[in-house]
Amino acid sequence: MPTPFRHTEPPSPKAATGRVAEAYAQMARDFGIAEPSTFVVLASAPALLAPAWALMRESLIAGPGDRTGKEVAAFGVSAANKCPFCVDAHTVLLHATGDHALAERLARGLEPEDERHARVLDWARRTREPGAAREPYPFPREEAPGYLGTVLAFHFINRVVSALVTENLLPADAQRLRPVRSLAGRSLSRTVRRIAAPGASLPLLDDPGPGPEWAAGTPVGPAYAALRTAALSGAGLLDTDDRALVHRTLDAWGGAHPPLAPDPFPDRRTRPGARLALLAACAPYRITDADVAAWRRPEHTDHCLVHLVAYGAFAAVDRVERGLSAPAARPGLRPTAPSTSSPSSSSSSSSSSKETS
Repeated sequence: MPTPFRHTEPPSPKAATGRVAEAYAQMARDFGIAEPSTFVVLASAPALLAPAWALMRESLIAGPGDRTGKEVAAFGVSAANKCPFCVDAHTVLLHATGDHALAERLARGLEPEDERHARVLDWARRTREPGAAREPYPFPREEAPGYLGTVLAFHFINRVVSALVTENLLPADAQRLRPVRSLAGRSLSRTVRRIAAPGASLPLLDDPGPGPEWAAGTPVGPAYAALRTAALSGAGLLDTDDRALVHRTLDAWGGAHPPLAPDPFPDRRTRPGARLALLAACAPYRITDADVAAWRRPEHTDHCLVHLVAYGAFAAVDRVERGLSAPAARPGLRPTAPSTSSPSSSSSSSSSSKETS
């Protein structure tokens, strides 16, 4: 039976226990989808699932700012990152907000008629280019935690989905039909329009810390900090030289999609881990079976692959985040060297404690 997943076989949500099971329950209640592929794909590395969900929930769903506007931002980021799955998903979710005309304009590649939505869409697209989407923002300052958290959540989610999930949101690409996406959105409308209490996901996290200054003391901050810690632990799967290469490359990266030829990524025969991490950061849709096979060793489980992809994805998110806010406003969370402990050991024990809590 075909699955929506590439390169890994995540455990069934029905077998989930502990905090992972609690996260799935929150998804069903607050997102309206009980087992979304975007999070199920992380279940092979459970330490990542709860904080990824928490960041999306506390920003897009429960954070400050209009839900329709934040859906436009999520759509714009997903389009900039060339993630068809997420583009289609947020077209459906725009239908769920009740703004059917806006959803269909975006589906047809047109700009929003509403000037504010047009500015938000343009800003969200530009967040892929470090430094191109600094203040002034196209939303009130007090809504920044919701909007910045949303775009950063989807810079991470887009990359994981593009790397490890197929492009088909619905069987046979049915979401490409207007009546289908409209009906799918209407089925979610009650959940999307319900007000969600901020902070409900934070009990799923282990002492994450306050997070960055732009989160302004909202639950978005701890969720971002928790995902950052969990994702960057994947650095332990690379040696020192490969980690240095990843950081040098991303420090110089301007957000452009890399050319197909010449291939700018490390050779899979000599540096397969660095290649996978940089593909996940800059062009996850280009990860192939050959790339994964070149890196795989007997000790490299799906748990390790998900952690490595998450590391590359969040290394790019870190680069984007540094470009979204002025240096003077960033004392709360500075870039740090990632832990060199391998997820195959340290994250496994963390995941185990979460699963049994």
